[in-house]
Amino acid sequence: MTERTTSSRWVQSIVQALTLAGLDCPRLFHELHLDYDALDDPEARFPQDDITRLWHRAVELTGDPAIGLRMAQVIRPAAMHVVGYALMTSGTLREGFARLLRYQRIIAEGAELGMIETGEGCVLSLRIHGDALPPARQAAEGALASLLAFCRWLTDTPIVPRQVRLQGAAPADLAPYRDIFAAPLCFGAEQDALLFGNADLDRPLPSANEALALVHDRFAGDYLARFASDRLSHETRQILCRLLPQSEPKKEAVARMLNLSARTFQRRLQEEGTSFQVLLDETRRTLARQYLAQPELRLLEIAYLLGFSDPSNFFRAFKRWFGTTPKAFRAGD
Repeated sequence: MTERTTSSRWVQSIVQALTLAGLDCPRLFHELHLDYDALDDPEARFPQDDITRLWHRAVELTGDPAIGLRMAQVIRPAAMHVVGYALMTSGTLREGFARLLRYQRIIAEGAELGMIETGEGCVLSLRIHGDALPPARQAAEGALASLLAFCRWLTDTPIVPRQVRLQGAAPADLAPYRDIFAAPLCFGAEQDALLFGNADLDRPLPSANEALALVHDRFAGDYLARFASDRLSHETRQILCRLLPQSEPKKEAVARMLNLSARTFQRRLQEEGTSFQVLLDETRRTLARQYLAQPELRLLEIAYLLGFSDPSNFFRAFKRWFGTTPKAFRAGD
């Protein structure tokens, strides 16, 4: 089964929202075994279930079930990768929403957007899909709050939706929802959605630029094509990261987890210009650098976390990767 992922750019916004709530996010990521350094990599992606665990733990630590709404305070175009800029340069919100639906997979594969035209406007719906874990309500609430805040910023207008529909049950404290949405609220709805009127949808955007919009279309299309072309390699790396602390993963075991035969797995990786052994080596190299940045981890522990049953194999591999020893690397020599 292919694991759904979310862009590091969107996860950055989640982190900014959690930081506003007073959480120590580097520590939180370490606790949940998430890669905090990957936030600085625009090409990095996080598994959907890891984001769900992040939301649940944030609610546990803060006691704030409405914490997702804080994303409205930090949303910026870059949070949506190239999609945010494509939306910005669209002629109207209606045109921008069409682009958002077309490219939303770049932001998050677990998000499914829908747009239904009505006589008075449109219903922009959102459904979050989990993998092994059901999605957290904070994910959908944060996304809708962010989108509305982005639309208000984009139009320089205090847009008021005709209605905000949320699947979750009505919370004890409605104040955060009223403050953020400033619109009629419907809890326990069949789907999470924003209802926009035609006047807001067809209002010309101040940042509209048809030529730039076409450029962003090309970038977004290229990204999706590239993303699809190396999808199996990405998924393999995600699985390797999970399996390495147990032992050195075998190609056949990873292939089974992907519902592929070993032969098909090998062929498809070759089509993507790589191999299982190359991906295993690259993943270990990346993780080795990250683990050495954590001073509490001893070198022997790092060797086992990387799936090396014999530490001497780890030291030889490290010398090949970086031209020095782990100890010297950590000391900055």
